[in-house]
Amino acid sequence: MTEKKATVHWEGQGKQGEGRISTETDALKDYPYGFGSRFEDDRRGTNPEELLGAAHAACFTMAFSFACDKAGFATTAVDTSASVRLVKQGEGFAIDRIALALEATVPGIDDAKFREIAEAAKRDCPLSKALASVPEITLNATLRS
Repeated sequence: MTEKKATVHWEGQGKQGEGRISTETDALKDYPYGFGSRFEDDRRGTNPEELLGAAHAACFTMAFSFACDKAGFATTAVDTSASVRLVKQGEGFAIDRIALALEATVPGIDDAKFREIAEAAKRDCPLSKALASVPEITLNATLRS
């Protein structure tokens, strides 16, 4: 069993406030986020949806590579992106879609097996399971030659 930790410190009120995100590994250390980086185009900070997308893409990518190994196929390069859509819902907001896009080089695998492993990894990675309440999680998988 493993447990990872992240912390947030927030100062100020609502839209004018600013938060700082830190992780126990210091991959993020006092990294800024706020209204502008979440709802506007302020690129000086991050936002929860961007972090969620990065975490989901990382989890899925590892699950895919491990599943390929288990099936006897060695991945040589795997690239995944995740787009997380935040929509207005009533008085608040909700994540209604996560779109994963996978491009991978896996010598010796055929397209059908590649897609089977990719779909299973999408279904079985721990973050996909944790995000099961998201109405739509899609996968566009491309096998590179």
